[in-house]
Amino acid sequence: MTDPNTPPQDGPASPPPAGAPTPPPGQNPGGYAPPPPQQPYTQQPYGQPGYGQPGYGQPQPGAALTPDQDKQWAMFAHLGGIVGFLPALIIWLVFKDRGPRTNVEGKEALNWQITFTIAMIVAYIVAGILAFIPFLGFIGGLLPFAVWVANIIFSILGAVRVNAGGSYRYPVTFRFIS
Repeated sequence: MTDPNTPPQDGPASPPPAGAPTPPPGQNPGGYAPPPPQQPYTQQPYGQPGYGQPGYGQPQPGAALTPDQDKQWAMFAHLGGIVGFLPALIIWLVFKDRGPRTNVEGKEALNWQITFTIAMIVAYIVAGILAFIPFLGFIGGLLPFAVWVANIIFSILGAVRVNAGGSYRYPVTFRFIS
């Protein structure tokens, strides 16, 4: 006698036992429908309809920014000045051809960051020279801190103004990039 839970062995199929129901036409004896026919796999090239997951809008490299994205990246260019000139430089280089506002505001933020870097170097030199004079050494030591605070204030003002829909020009900036 065979165990009904064991899979059938390779070989000729035995007829079903007497009294067992016969499967309907088109079904396997186990009661399952046959699998649907497989479609051949074709890979779509990048950027063509059908590439990646269906239903998800994938941005194309170098595609133009929407107005909201343009405003957002322009704001990030100003706000990135808090940590240095690299965020403004990277944002301007990556998005300058993709959005007009990001191009203008990124250049403005980058020009300010270059000016700020020069101002910090000058402030440290002046602080180093004034360090040898008793009372002026203390005031000279505050000079780099004051320039750093001005950078934070101007960067935040620029980000807020651009986020509100306007444009921002820093008060004292050399225009290295035009």
